Amino acid sequence: MRFTFDGRPLRGEPGDTLAAALLRNGVRVVGRSVELGRPRGVFTAGPEEPNALVRVGADPMLAATTVELYDGLEAWSLRGKGRVDLDAVDERRCDKGYLHCDVLVVGGGPAGLAAAVAAGHSGARVILVDDQPRLGGDLLNSRVLLDGAPALDWVDGLELPGRVLTRTTAVGYYDHNYVVAVERRPRGERLWHIRAGSVVLATGAHERSVAFPGNDRPGVMLASSARTYANRYGVAAGRRAVVFACADSGYEAARDLAAAGVEIVAIVDPRGTGQMVTGTTGDADGVLNGVHVGALHYEADLLAVAGGWNPAVHLFSQSRGQVRFDEALQAFVPGVSAQAERSAGACRGLYGTREAIADGYAGADLPIPECDEDGPRRPPAALWTVSSEEDEPAFADLHRDVTVADLARAAGTGMRSVEHVKRYTTAGTGADQGKTSGAVVVGVMSALLGAAPGQVGTTTFRPPYTPVSFATLAGRDRGELSDPVRTTAMHDAHVALGAVFEDVGQWKRPHYFPRDGESMEAAVLRECHAARTAVAAMDASTLGKIDIRGADAGEFLDRIYTNMYSTLAVGACRYGVMCAADGMVFDDGTTTRLADEHFLMTTTTGNAAAVLDWLEEWRQTEWPDLDVSFTSVTDHWATVAVAGPRAREVVAAIAPEAAGLAFMRYVSTPVLGVAGRVFRISFSGELAYEVNVPRRYGRALWEAVLELGAVPYGTETMHVLRAEKGFAIVGQETDGTVTPQDLGMSWLISERKPDYVGKRSHARPDTLRADRKRLVGLLPDDPAVVVGEGAQLTVDGSAPMLGHVTSSYASAALALARNVTTGDRLTAVSGGVAHPVTVVEPVFYDPGNTRRDGDPVTGVPVYAGECRAESPAARFESASVRLRELPYEPMWEVQGADPGVGLRLGPSWWLVTGDATPGPRWVDVSDQRTVLELSGPAAHDVLITGCPIDLHPSVFPGHAQTLLGRASVILERRSPDTYRIYVRSSFTRYLTEWLLDALEAL
Repeated sequence: MRFTFDGRPLRGEPGDTLAAALLRNGVRVVGRSVELGRPRGVFTAGPEEPNALVRVGADPMLAATTVELYDGLEAWSLRGKGRVDLDAVDERRCDKGYLHCDVLVVGGGPAGLAAAVAAGHSGARVILVDDQPRLGGDLLNSRVLLDGAPALDWVDGLELPGRVLTRTTAVGYYDHNYVVAVERRPRGERLWHIRAGSVVLATGAHERSVAFPGNDRPGVMLASSARTYANRYGVAAGRRAVVFACADSGYEAARDLAAAGVEIVAIVDPRGTGQMVTGTTGDADGVLNGVHVGALHYEADLLAVAGGWNPAVHLFSQSRGQVRFDEALQAFVPGVSAQAERSAGACRGLYGTREAIADGYAGADLPIPECDEDGPRRPPAALWTVSSEEDEPAFADLHRDVTVADLARAAGTGMRSVEHVKRYTTAGTGADQGKTSGAVVVGVMSALLGAAPGQVGTTTFRPPYTPVSFATLAGRDRGELSDPVRTTAMHDAHVALGAVFEDVGQWKRPHYFPRDGESMEAAVLRECHAARTAVAAMDASTLGKIDIRGADAGEFLDRIYTNMYSTLAVGACRYGVMCAADGMVFDDGTTTRLADEHFLMTTTTGNAAAVLDWLEEWRQTEWPDLDVSFTSVTDHWATVAVAGPRAREVVAAIAPEAAGLAFMRYVSTPVLGVAGRVFRISFSGELAYEVNVPRRYGRALWEAVLELGAVPYGTETMHVLRAEKGFAIVGQETDGTVTPQDLGMSWLISERKPDYVGKRSHARPDTLRADRKRLVGLLPDDPAVVVGEGAQLTVDGSAPMLGHVTSSYASAALALARNVTTGDRLTAVSGGVAHPVTVVEPVFYDPGNTRRDGDPVTGVPVYAGECRAESPAARFESASVRLRELPYEPMWEVQGADPGVGLRLGPSWWLVTGDATPGPRWVDVSDQRTVLELSGPAAHDVLITGCPIDLHPSVFPGHAQTLLGRASVILERRSPDTYRIYVRSSFTRYLTEWLLDALEAL
């Protein structure tokens, strides 16, 4: 396999890691240290690598020990920290997935394999994750025999239950047995979110080093890693080796190195002889060429260090388990578990293969193979650092260049907490997160402080266990899929007209409709002119629409709004403001009485969900005795606002019965032959109608209105028109500190009813202050000036600030200001520029409302088109999965008594579809949702990449409200491999793209 390192062409073997391939090619220096620039070589064989950090493609920093070699790989050395290549092309497709199980086993070594088999025998649903390409753990790196045969034969003979994820690293362990893992896949990483009933941690142990002078030279390596390269990859890390055997594993490494043809020059064991490695020497490149053992000097190009073992307690500690220091093992081991978890094998200090298997079985009646390993191991030497007269520094943390002298300096400042020392020296903050340095730092600090390691304690083990790229965390939530975009039924028509869109919450709304070469200012001026002199149309589908039913609906609205609704006549509309408990404006809109016990409330676009939640909170927690229910119908209705003095002519052509509507009245009537609703409501001051049809007919209605002469206008024009009339917009003229009275809406505060939400707060001294900010208009002295929104209002440009500009356009500017009256002169200051302005009334256009009824009808245009239904969804089929949109069928939401049919969505809440006879409280939501069908053998594989709930047949009840991607859906299983997805219609475009993207990744 061909690859390059720092531009140098090299060859490796299939199955190599980049580190193994570099050693195979005799590359000893793989980088430089981050602070001192010292040459560094491969130190480990796993994710704990502190030295061999490389840039590969778009990845700015990876451990060469974890990079699987592939043909054409290009790698570049680093000086201890990543470097982003802005020109690198990242073709990965990272994504996410959600899994659930009874037992999660982390680690595919002897203990983990045994634990998985035992769990499977009990009938549990099992998931096994391991970071290596092949199961076996340390058996991959050894020559151990089980039952007289190679240990990997035992591995291959196991019948593993459930799902096995190789190349998968568990990086985080959170509350409620929630574990996050990263799977390395050919096309990109997958971030798995795993929920487990119980967890078995079989994460093994990391060999540790010893801090002696010159311990950072290329050629100094952990003994187990040198053994791994020899046994697993067939690579000799050197020709002549000294083994520093502070633990018995050093002798195992020496035997295997010798078997691989490496000459063992010396084995230095401080436990018997008291000998220790006291220093190293290097060649001109700094590469190891000799080892000092006291007065002795050995020529060697490999120093294999076996300082002892540290159980990998990282995940255990992340789960909030408490570790304890084991004096015999000279290591921190799992203590008291905080969750339904147990540790098995080497990660709890059981280092023998046979005892690890037995620990994994945990008493299950399963055969334990015989092992040819030596008998009980001797305790390791309690050796953390070696004092010497050598000039070379002794490193405790190789990645951060932290030396023993640095730790001594920290202790000399009075620091006693290992957490303080970590931050003072940066030890343990590198890419390896202290896997090779943490125990050494604790050991050195214990010697410096004269305390036992258990008293010094460890630093906090925080996720992630290994570095995770932002690309992996983002998954497929990038570009158009980064945040769900809601679109109306007319969206494609707006695109065809060249609309420029703006984001309003999650909605894409037309901002303005420029013609060829037209600027925004020119387009808005033209659109305003059409609305003021002829007829214009806007897509108003995004307004929140809430269907309200019940005998106490009127009473409920009286309590929520500041004005009265129980007295509203059937067929009449009323504008209202609702306040929060503190008396501040929360939302506004019109509410129409459709029948005695039936209302329709409209809300601002951005507040629709919040208002529905607000209504439910008060109904469920404060007034549960009221007979009232709420159903969102925002997506069910497509709405076109037709405004202008000639609006009546257009409405007469599409809905003849609605043309004669009085102001603030409503009628249910055919629109282009389709059952619709028309409201006579104006947000511009002109004659205006809001025409509603079921969503699937929205585009047909829009195109008909335009064909009849209406000029399309966007939100910018809407803002100009309403500002000229002095109409406030919630979120622009309000900021959570504004009352209706501040906006000049005292006329909306009913004196006839005993209470409403916010009433008591309106009587507080603060809200009654005479010097509160009030809504006013502003007129710049220079008519060409458009004062910036947010500009501060002062007298003569000096403090104090009296208010600020909330809305500003060429024809109108609104502000909130205190202690001012009409005719006062102020200065608006913004961006260092001051403009003189005069305070005026906030109504700039038609203060007498003479334009509200429009011009007389001189003729009704004829529209000959048909009202056709549209579908926004796509279709995709492959050998393993099929996605299609189901044909339209009637759909109702039912709240209250069980209708006996349909899908139960919650307490007293159902969705009924198909042929049914609707009851009196059934709300038609046939266009509220699009129904997609996903089927085929791979349907489940698609869903788990975006659905967080457990879809196993024993758990999934058949349907549930959940998330798919970032969209809220109702998911229904119709057969083992067929699912129906009910998604709000405005999210259909997003979810279809999300599903198609998921299908492409299969």
